[in-house]
Amino acid sequence: MVNPSDPGRVRVLSLSSSDLCLNSIGFNGSDGGLFLEDSGPRSFVSLIGNQGLCSESRRRRIGLEVRGGTGGRFLSVTVSINGGGNEGFEEDSGETAAESEMQVCRRRVEKVEEKKKVLSGGGAALNTTKHLWAGAVAAAVSRTFVAPLERLKLEYIVRGEKRHLLEVIKTIAATQGIKGFWKGNFVNILRTAPFKAINFYSYEKYRDHLLKLTGNEEATNLERFVAGAAAGITATVLCIPMDTIRTVMVAPGGEALGGLIGTFGHMIRTEGFFSLYKGLVPSIISMAPSGAVFYGVYDILKSAYLHSPEGRKRLQNMKQGEDLNALDQLELGTVRTLIYGAIAGACAEAATYPFEVVRRQLQMQVRATKMSALATSLKIVEQGGIPALYAGLTPSLLQVLPSAAISYFVYEFMKIVLKVE
Repeated sequence: MVNPSDPGRVRVLSLSSSDLCLNSIGFNGSDGGLFLEDSGPRSFVSLIGNQGLCSESRRRRIGLEVRGGTGGRFLSVTVSINGGGNEGFEEDSGETAAESEMQVCRRRVEKVEEKKKVLSGGGAALNTTKHLWAGAVAAAVSRTFVAPLERLKLEYIVRGEKRHLLEVIKTIAATQGIKGFWKGNFVNILRTAPFKAINFYSYEKYRDHLLKLTGNEEATNLERFVAGAAAGITATVLCIPMDTIRTVMVAPGGEALGGLIGTFGHMIRTEGFFSLYKGLVPSIISMAPSGAVFYGVYDILKSAYLHSPEGRKRLQNMKQGEDLNALDQLELGTVRTLIYGAIAGACAEAATYPFEVVRRQLQMQVRATKMSALATSLKIVEQGGIPALYAGLTPSLLQVLPSAAISYFVYEFMKIVLKVE
């Protein structure tokens, strides 16, 4: 392809098995051409033997390296050079196809260069911030949407509600109005936004780190589960104080403590700073398998789809498409992202729900009557049997299904909008 700024110089393509890369390398047409790696694609170029067409000294002069020994392949291109011969070039009848490939190549190089700029210097910190914001927005949107269901779940877990679900709904509506269903939602967002932000971010970081350690191109199922468990533990340790405060606020008598600041001050004055970490051990025991299942199941489902014929076709269409909106750039598409997120959330909730019940009970205990996690579990079983460990599971699943679906959808969407690398 002739360089418009200098008709006597040629723009050439360098191809490898893993990527396309466009270089603006100028050389006189009579000097020779470009040699490809043996792994390079043969689809849109014409290849001829390189013997006698380009000497080793000239290859070094234009900065090219012939890999694969002396039997490298020569890329011939269609050129028209003023004042110079074009010996050594074989006419390529597929000029339109070549130009199309060059356009694809140019777009990919621009994306790579943009990514390098983002991740260099202060760009890495900015990218981390955007990544965390994507998770925080996902948590805020999903929690606000399912706040009424979250409130119903807490009624069963914290207050030990025994009545039918419809009766509980009528009672809340009659005594507190519609706003009662969003009671504690602001505190819930303050808790879940940083929790989900750290959770999503740390999962991808742990998974990528495991990939570097093992040298695999794609994470194994075990690596996904380990990364998910580590992410759950990390987020729990950093964010459990807000969860404890919220639980105390919605417990009987919590209304008299004066909201978030009042509850925080009351707990510090009466029970000390570490009262904010009530239930930390069962929380970790709960969140480790929950994170493993939640992120592992979603990633497994996503990987299976992207490796299917339909998934590969979608990825290919996305690469070739131009000016795609954020929804069109979702690798799984809108519906599949929502469905896979819901499945992952349901699996995680069902697997770890008894730990959630024990954790909530521990957070409600005062110092004078504080019991261990094991003793609390036995007391719950003594009072209500094994089903007591699953009290509120139905409204919890009703809450988790849309919450997990919306959470993953908004997270993937925001990563595209914020251009997270």
